[in-house]
Amino acid sequence: MSDNIQQDVNHMAIGAGKFNIPMPPTFTDKLAQRQYEKQRLAAGFRAFALHQFDEGLAGHITLRDCIDQDTFWVNPLGIHFSMIKASDLVRIDHQGKIIEGAHAVNNAAFAIHSRVHMARPDVNAVAHAHTKYGRAFSALGELLKPISQDACMFYENHGLFETFTGVVAQKDEGDLIAQALGEHSAVILQNHGLITVGSSVDAAVANFILMDSCCQSQLLAQAAGPLTLIDHDIALKTKAANGSDLVTWGNFQPLYSMLHASDPSFLA
Repeated sequence: MSDNIQQDVNHMAIGAGKFNIPMPPTFTDKLAQRQYEKQRLAAGFRAFALHQFDEGLAGHITLRDCIDQDTFWVNPLGIHFSMIKASDLVRIDHQGKIIEGAHAVNNAAFAIHSRVHMARPDVNAVAHAHTKYGRAFSALGELLKPISQDACMFYENHGLFETFTGVVAQKDEGDLIAQALGEHSAVILQNHGLITVGSSVDAAVANFILMDSCCQSQLLAQAAGPLTLIDHDIALKTKAANGSDLVTWGNFQPLYSMLHASDPSFLA
């Protein structure tokens, strides 16, 4: 275990040296890794459905394929998030060619996600949806403020894409979104919604759920009165503690356990 991971473990839990805590798996078999990661992607859609992040044909989560990394897995068009299984997923390349799968794919999912995956080789998963609070906050045309411990996760760690021209259908607009994302973990699409990324599906989905909740919190707080902001240095310190790959991966594990216990059909 690397020193950085050990520090994260020690930060997260007392007794980590005595008791087992969840850790991301490692694989020697790439086919086994692919199946595991597809199952996590299917679970991500179930999590989105649980949080009511499903709306018509909008919303997508993508996963870079661990074998052919110039391709990615995405949800099939027209299947409700609550019903998606690993076997339903579609693999597509950066030219828009369907490599595996038996369903059509949302064009906006391709136009946005392909460009983010190309621009960010460190990112393995990208999540996007048109959520109630993400949409409302995006209409303000501003960034989240450090008003809570959770919001500090996104302090100096998200961008703002200020151009809305309608439904994203062209790859050049996807390039602009990727530029607005930069090296951050998220980007607010003005008058549109949210995008989060991560080194795993678990991290990208957990980041999205947290960001939407932070949008809700700031909307409520702003409606109630003036905001009290967390100091710059404290916000950065808090982000460093809560924003590592291990911590963001870990944030998804309780939800995954609940999804698996209640309905493991997404594994199929």
